Amino acid sequence: MKQYILATLVVAAASPTLQAKSDQALMAEAQKNVVSIAQAYKMKDETGVTVVGQIVKQRSTDSDEFELKDRSGSIMIDVDNDDWKVLKLKAGDRVKVWGEVDTHRYKPTDIDVIRIERVK
Repeated sequence: MKQYILATLVVAAASPTLQAKSDQALMAEAQKNVVSIAQAYKMKDETGVTVVGQIVKQRSTDSDEFELKDRSGSIMIDVDNDDWKVLKLKAGDRVKVWGEVDTHRYKPTDIDVIRIERVK
């Protein structure tokens, strides 16, 4: 039984479909996938994307979730506290986001932000 469990763990660890992509790999992929928000919704889970848009609102005070909008639609983005607090993000800011599409079974697709910067 122990051998079976060990073999299962080895196979699972070696399987590329079960391993999350590194931030470096996602950034490289995101640089190739500069898309609209509408296009991001159609992409597979864990796909690296780059989107540009305007912050519409923050979900709640001190929340790390922001609504981002472009001409094609809007999507929620999840920005680490360390990143959004340093930038002092607020509604009206225009930003460029590099991140990972995060699809869910019971809530709308969002983008988990790896890097964000203000743009003009």
